[in-house]
Amino acid sequence: MGKQRKLWVVLTLALALLVSACGNQKSNASAKEPTVKIGILQLMDQSALDQARKGFIAELKKEGYVQGKNLTIDYVNAQNDQANLKSMSEKLAKDKNTLNLAIATPAAQALLQADKDTPKLFTAITDPVSAGLTTSLTKPSSNFTGTSDMVPVAGQIKLLRQLFPKARKVGLLYNAAEPNSVYAIKLAKAAIKQQGLQFVAKTVATTTDVQQTTTALASQVDAIYIPADNVLTAAMATVGKISEEKKVPVIPATGPMVKLGGVATNGIDFTKLGARTAQMAVKIIKGQKVADLPVETPKDISLVVNSKFAKLFNVNPAKIVK
Repeated sequence: MGKQRKLWVVLTLALALLVSACGNQKSNASAKEPTVKIGILQLMDQSALDQARKGFIAELKKEGYVQGKNLTIDYVNAQNDQANLKSMSEKLAKDKNTLNLAIATPAAQALLQADKDTPKLFTAITDPVSAGLTTSLTKPSSNFTGTSDMVPVAGQIKLLRQLFPKARKVGLLYNAAEPNSVYAIKLAKAAIKQQGLQFVAKTVATTTDVQQTTTALASQVDAIYIPADNVLTAAMATVGKISEEKKVPVIPATGPMVKLGGVATNGIDFTKLGARTAQMAVKIIKGQKVADLPVETPKDISLVVNSKFAKLFNVNPAKIVK
């Protein structure tokens, strides 16, 4: 009877250990999250777009999605080449990612053309409706939503007038192939007319056009306004040099552009814009439908001043009406 009791105790302990081990395996299995796969298609290298991408990835990390752990990011950069946009967007479409992110309008348009099924986000886009990405900001279509970088253009023209009250002719410089820029310039022309001013508009197609075109424009106007244009952002340092040489101030649409060669603007933080896009991504990862996530517009618009150019053009930042 003693031997049988000992055998029973041993069997009981063995069974308990077995059950415990199985339970731990189940617990570990359930605790292990599936890897989230995100594709990122960026139009080109330029400061605002780079900031949006970095803000997106950093915010995902804050939300618990870490590259190499439970997150895989496939980042591709088209270097402002249409052929690259087409092939890269087609690749992301075939990868069957959890979701794909497009940074800048041409990237978003290419991704939409290539992929109807994968949930998609965009960022650094001024007007997604006129760009054909969705038919509604409140109820996104095409399985596409995201964040807009649209700031009040009329307010930026008003700032230009405040800083340079003697300016009578405003230069408008942009890439006519960018829907963002075309839309913003339309608003700028209306605002300039409302201020009782005149405008001269010139376009560039690539960064190699910027020096000659900006130099020509600077000889015809008293100040220059530039929208959130990807080509001009990439060449903003060149614009800044010409502004300094010709003594013609530039009011660009974004903070990164100001830092490279503008005087000031009422702009947004593109890192924060990317972070807000990541918060939308987390909702999609957790099962929320794209159509239920309205397009978000900038909330934090702040004054950005380049102290070097402010001094050059006798602008006192303390006296700027915010």
